[in-house]
This record gives sequence, structure tokens and C-alpha cells, in this order.
Amino acid sequence: MHTIVCIKAVVVTAPAKSMIRAPEQLELNPFDRPVLETAIRIREERGGTVTALSMGPERCAVSLLEARAMGVDRTVLLCDPALQGSDTLATSTVLGAALKKLAPFDLILFGTRSADSDTGQVGPQTSVLLNIPLVTGTRRIEWEEGGLVVERKADGFIEQFQMFLPAALTIDPGCVQPRDVGLSGIQTAFEDSDVEMWGISDLGLSAEQVGWRGSATRVPSWRRVTRDRSCEFLSGTAGEQVDEIVDRLKASGVIG
Repeated sequence: MHTIVCIKAVVVTAPAKSMIRAPEQLELNPFDRPVLETAIRIREERGGTVTALSMGPERCAVSLLEARAMGVDRTVLLCDPALQGSDTLATSTVLGAALKKLAPFDLILFGTRSADSDTGQVGPQTSVLLNIPLVTGTRRIEWEEGGLVVERKADGFIEQFQMFLPAALTIDPGCVQPRDVGLSGIQTAFEDSDVEMWGISDLGLSAEQVGWRGSATRVPSWRRVTRDRSCEFLSGTAGEQVDEIVDRLKASGVIG
């Protein structure tokens, strides 16, 4: 069983101007930790190997070191100056090429979204490029001969899908509690930090397919959003406070 987890090193704080991925500004995307935990549990249950795949500058290897500390078997970073400026489409193109190079695989796992860009597009787009089935927001996995049955909750309904392998899933961040990383795992990650570095030539891609030139969209600027909030305490009985809130909502047009 070969499971591949696509992870990302996200920027912790919003940039003042341009995006600078300094080492102290990066951490593993929190939505990817449950995905890594899911992959490791699959290996514990069914055997096989887990590969963690990421894309970004060399400093983004920090996310792969954490994945290694959690227990993955292999780590690969897609790192090339030509990748700068890649939007979700170009990112999916690069990941798709890397996944083909890592084949054969049985299952590809993604987080539902990233904490910085928050699009949720990379998993679905990559699955389409690979022409493999995908279920998003997976909460539970059951194995059966030749495939699996996955469950998700959407629009108040519990949905079940039967899937044949190879397949891809995005993992609901609340479906599993990631394990704590022990000191032995940290020691292994930093003493045996054998992160493979692949450029676009290793993937058979050209500069026109990735980065700014391969992107359908572009982020022209970044800015911090500030919100002015105030707190006001209402006096009176509980009923009087409810009446006051209703009157204010009506006055603001929120309710009729």
C-alpha cells in the first residue's frame, strides 16, 4: 500500500507587502496534520509506505521534517526558481507530474485547504489532471476488496461513496486527532533529513507550464485586513436584553 500525502508549508503571519517565505514565518499547514495522521494509521493497519510531497523553496522543507518526525517513510520537495508565482492550477500541474513520477500509488491524500490561501482547489485539480476519482471532506474510511468506502458530511447529509484504487481524498480536519511528535521522531527527522529535491527538469516540465507563465491567475498585492470591534454589555432582565437585541437587528436591517 503506497500512500502519498501532499502537504504545504504555510506563512504564519500575513505579509506587509510581498510574500516572503522566511524560515521563521513557515510552519506545516495545520489542515495537513490530520492527513498525515490518516496516512500513518493506514500504514499501521494495512502495511506499505507513506510518502510526503511538498512544493516550495528549499526552506519549505520544514514541513517535510515534521512529516518525517511523525513517521513518514519518504519526503520529496519540488523546488525550482521557475515555480515562483505558481497559482493553484500551476501547482496542480507540478504536483500531478511529481505524482506520476512517484507511481505506482494506491491513495493520494490532501488537506481540505491551506491556512494561508484557503482555496481548497489543489486536491480536486490535481485529481482531475491524474484522472483518478476524488472524494472531498472525508470523515471515515472502510476497506473492502479492491477498494474502499468513504464517508463524508455535506449540507447536513451523511454521504457514502464506493471507490476503486488508485484514488484521492481530502481529509476533514476534525475526523482524527494527530499524534504528538515524540523526541525520538524529532531526532530521526533532523539526523536523517534525507529530503529529495526535484526540479522541473526532473518532472519533464517546461518553465512555460509553471510559475507566473503557467498560471491562469495572479495575486497583484497583499495587505493586512484590520477589523474594529467593540463590546457592549446590555443591562436589564434576560427578556429585556433579548428585546433590545431584536430591536437593534431590525434597525440594522438584518431581520425584518
